[in-house]
Amino acid sequence: MSLWEVKATLPVELVDEVDMMLLEREDERWSVMHDVLIPAAWVIGLFDDEAEARKQWAEVSALVPQVGEAAFQEMSDEDWKESYKLHFQAWRCGRLHWVPVWERDSHRMKEGDVAIWLDPGMAFGTGNHETTRLCCERLVAWAETAPRDAMISDAGCGSGILAISAARLGFTHVQGFDNDAEAVRIAQENAELNDLSDAIEFFEGDLETGSKDGSYDLVLANILGHILADFVPQLTSAVKPGGLLVLSGILAVELRTIQAAFTRVVPDWAVEAREMGEWCDIALTRPV
Repeated sequence: MSLWEVKATLPVELVDEVDMMLLEREDERWSVMHDVLIPAAWVIGLFDDEAEARKQWAEVSALVPQVGEAAFQEMSDEDWKESYKLHFQAWRCGRLHWVPVWERDSHRMKEGDVAIWLDPGMAFGTGNHETTRLCCERLVAWAETAPRDAMISDAGCGSGILAISAARLGFTHVQGFDNDAEAVRIAQENAELNDLSDAIEFFEGDLETGSKDGSYDLVLANILGHILADFVPQLTSAVKPGGLLVLSGILAVELRTIQAAFTRVVPDWAVEAREMGEWCDIALTRPV
């Protein structure tokens, strides 16, 4: 297997702006690397072939004209693994580990721990972004006491990492939806990589239609703050009494605004927010 890498320098002061832009594109083949010691930054993409790499670069560079000239490089299986290792290490939260596929035989876990296998060539991303980590941490903490037949929805599932994490923790009623058919296809492939194809229902849908009212014990919505604020009624109505709604993809500077948008509609729900770097999450618990 070979991939094509696109790499270009990025002004350090644009790291957060470009990070947000790439999140809005919902294309996890792109990532931003920021070395705070040099300091220096790069935008990097991994694609299946040169034509796709050049097409995607044309779109991204048009949006960020300040980026440097791109270098295109065909990478063998070993090359892209070595490149990817430079900015991705296996990480864990509780008993759940997120591990690159090339460490499948070497990664060690204690008894009772479980792993999600990540393949960058399948646009899985690393799970390393703060917004994903915040959601994963909430999921792992909630899973400690939740019954395994709880209903879980990954709203705007992207590559499916949250839904797949839930299924790996043993939950048997997990759904994930996205309004992008390609994202749904990739999520299904990633579930297959983890032998969880039969454990998760992925489907095409949007925040207006994807969730059923009052059906879910846990709703995970790692999207973007302004989109979350536009769908407050739909997101809150999907949660069962006693259930939990986890919102992420929110910049820390947006926290008060997004939190207020939800508490105006559900003032009696318990609210907890956390920050990680420039990002934050909001967890809202519906009263029983």
